[in-house]
Amino acid sequence: MSDDFKFDDNLVDPSLLVSDSMQTAVDMYEKRIYDLQQLLEISRSLCSTLEYSTLIESILYTCMCQMHVMGAGLFVFDDIDSNSFNLASNHTGMDVDPSVTYSIHAGHPAIQFLSSHNEAITIDVLKEAIGKDTEIPQIESLHPTLIIPLFHKNRMNGILLMGERLDLGEGTDYSEYDKTQLLAIASLAAVAINNASLLEKSSTDMMTHLKLKYFFFNILTDKLDIALSQKQELGVLMFDIDFFKKFNDTWGHACGDYVLKTVAKIIKSNTREHDIASRYGGEEFTVMLPNTSKDDSMAVAERIRKEVENYDFTYENQHMKVTISIGCSVFNSETNPVTTAKDLVEQADKALYVSKHNGRNQVSFADKNIINSIEVSE
Repeated sequence: MSDDFKFDDNLVDPSLLVSDSMQTAVDMYEKRIYDLQQLLEISRSLCSTLEYSTLIESILYTCMCQMHVMGAGLFVFDDIDSNSFNLASNHTGMDVDPSVTYSIHAGHPAIQFLSSHNEAITIDVLKEAIGKDTEIPQIESLHPTLIIPLFHKNRMNGILLMGERLDLGEGTDYSEYDKTQLLAIASLAAVAINNASLLEKSSTDMMTHLKLKYFFFNILTDKLDIALSQKQELGVLMFDIDFFKKFNDTWGHACGDYVLKTVAKIIKSNTREHDIASRYGGEEFTVMLPNTSKDDSMAVAERIRKEVENYDFTYENQHMKVTISIGCSVFNSETNPVTTAKDLVEQADKALYVSKHNGRNQVSFADKNIINSIEVSE
């Protein structure tokens, strides 16, 4: 260094003289390291969540927090019973239009374009690509700022919509770096959705689309532990279709399948998202009602019974009368402190037989006095 330029040790510490460009580079790398750590945490969180609705909610809130977004939505491909991408309740902070059916057929030009372009784009870019005259109200009505496809093994299994961003002093536009981060999160989300979907299918009865018996018992065991520790009540309903054999014998097994599927649909439509409805076996069904009292459990059972009784079951122009018998049991740490899911289900099963013994098409509660007063034949 020439004698013309020397650091004055009394004025400045040379180690503190870092150029603006060098500091910017350091800040950038620190941000990238931090973001990589965030992605690892996101990956752990998503891949450890196998309950489908919980996973979708987790994906949405993760994206909203990472990008400081007001709302987000996720179309997922439900290939159990359709060939469309559906929004259903997979959105938060977005205003849905009640006149719009949020389902997009896999053959729609928008789906075809997104399926071949793994990139984050705006709605204007999508409209330009498929033709401005092609309508996609399912997406446009949600007013997304950005659209990100989710790919697993080169197959699109979801479409993420990001809403309006909060202005935290850096503007509301997405940078190219932001888009890259979202694509990384979308890739992790796609893997998690695929895993959860596999579990969903393996634990679901393909005819009725209700849960299978073993899955029901696993969840009921967990919920019973929670109810015990938090002193909550937990209801279980058991259903049996009255004289089900006559439908198979009179109109054939296809008719029996129709009755099973219709009753299952009625049961499912009368339960909450966190309730679990299952096909217990044959023409028997069960429903778990977390944090639900005796009165409320009986009210749910009676509502389902009435709806089945009043439903117009029509098969090949034949109008059929269908009724169900129901048994109800409720865990209560003081009045009914059962310790296993098996015990709680057996109580509901005994109450069901009381309903059948007393003439069917009714609801009975698993009261010990009532059960013991009747000789129940298993």
